[in-house]
Amino acid sequence: MNALPIVAILLMLFSCLVNADKVNTDLVEKNEAATARFFSNLIETNDPNIAELTMAIRMMPKGADIHLHYSGAIFAESYLDLLGDKGYCIYDRTEPKLKIEIYRVETRPKNQLPEGSQQFCLNKDEIIANYPFYRKLLEVWSTKDFYNHYDIQKAPDQHLFDTFNYFGPLANQNLIAGFTKLKNRAKYENVQYLEVILQEAPSVEYPDLAKALDALDPNADENVVFAALAPYVEFMAKDPNFAQSISDYIQTGEAAISGMDDDKFRVRIQAYVYRDEPRAIVFSSLYSAFSAANASKKIVGVNIVGAENDYISMRDYKLHMLMFRHLKTLFPDVHLSLHAGELVNGMVPPEELANHIQYAVDIAGADRIGHGVAIAREENALKLLSILKEKKIPIEINLTSNGFILGVKENKHPIKLYQRYGVPFVISTDDPGVLRSDLTQEFVTFAINYKPSYADIKKTVFNSIQYSFLTPEEKSAELEDLRSRFLVFESEIAKIEESLHKNTHKLAELD
Repeated sequence: MNALPIVAILLMLFSCLVNADKVNTDLVEKNEAATARFFSNLIETNDPNIAELTMAIRMMPKGADIHLHYSGAIFAESYLDLLGDKGYCIYDRTEPKLKIEIYRVETRPKNQLPEGSQQFCLNKDEIIANYPFYRKLLEVWSTKDFYNHYDIQKAPDQHLFDTFNYFGPLANQNLIAGFTKLKNRAKYENVQYLEVILQEAPSVEYPDLAKALDALDPNADENVVFAALAPYVEFMAKDPNFAQSISDYIQTGEAAISGMDDDKFRVRIQAYVYRDEPRAIVFSSLYSAFSAANASKKIVGVNIVGAENDYISMRDYKLHMLMFRHLKTLFPDVHLSLHAGELVNGMVPPEELANHIQYAVDIAGADRIGHGVAIAREENALKLLSILKEKKIPIEINLTSNGFILGVKENKHPIKLYQRYGVPFVISTDDPGVLRSDLTQEFVTFAINYKPSYADIKKTVFNSIQYSFLTPEEKSAELEDLRSRFLVFESEIAKIEESLHKNTHKLAELD
């Protein structure tokens, strides 16, 4: 056969492939532009179409939720189901003589309770049958109806933190069932990855060594603090019982998410410590959290939680950051996402707002900052904003949570400040079960209040994967999956936009 026709055929095939790629690229760009117009028409107005925006954002790929507390993510209704499964009951009144308190969970079987208190402890069926009590229980265990009626209420921050005390006995009773609910919710919302703050890491107190920590000045020099911490680390490293408690902690966490990953979903967990506790408890819990994250592929980071404005939290804030710094030298590969700057003026004296985010970054070496609401009150705010941008340290923005707990919403929130100075951020939920929210609602709130472009919304979604604590290989796979999801989504929205465009023209012609 003559070689010339073969060459010609090959060239023709190559030309077809190039043209096909160009057509595909053109279509992708056309769909993205149509989606951008669609979102702009919904958002860029004084009267946003919230219902249609909600529908579109529910459909939209949302990447990951990387600031999510497990116990606060479960809705009260699900906790009641668990209560029924376990055969527990809840007291319907407070009687000090009987040592019972209304809305508290009783984990002893009802038939084993003292006769005097049995009649006041309602099982699941009795709770549901007593509708006024059921409604009030939902209000006490979450933020339901907090703002839509008048009543004597606690301060919002106290109300939220108190909810954990009510459902706390149920939170870890069936982790697999809980994670299954979170997975199903994520899939419904087109969320592909969850990074869940699961359980407090175990702690241990050695009285003689604890005295050295208790004697530290809250503003002690780094070398002085490290000298006090080193013997504690040495003691913990040699304690077989503590080593076993860390191993058990890892096993519990890994078992909770075993088998959850599939081709459309992944979940990982963060270990955490509670900041409003004695120094030895905080430090030993931090040590076990770092140890667990270093040893397990499923525990991908360490966090610190609890009300940042509590007395111990404020007094020992810098010491806590130095504890992180010290342990980071021992476990350099452990990722850190730290709650910092979850404060507002008036919650604490103004000078106490000067450096929490800075210390989390400069001293502890945080990879991500949770909340970061107090950034404008930081002493070196401009320099800190520059550092956050240069080091690509993202802020985990929790709009519903910040609005409820801190009263920071709309233009009071620093999200525009972060945008203006090029600091990356992600949108996350914090405690969606308690707050009666979800990631869809967080993005709707973001869109309505701050009117981002579609490109900005999309960038924020990609940030949630890019700044996750997944391995580089896992992250690459999730980003590729996210791109594919957006191609499908933008194709769907482009069809809607085209249909709306045609209808608008028809109406114009009729006029």
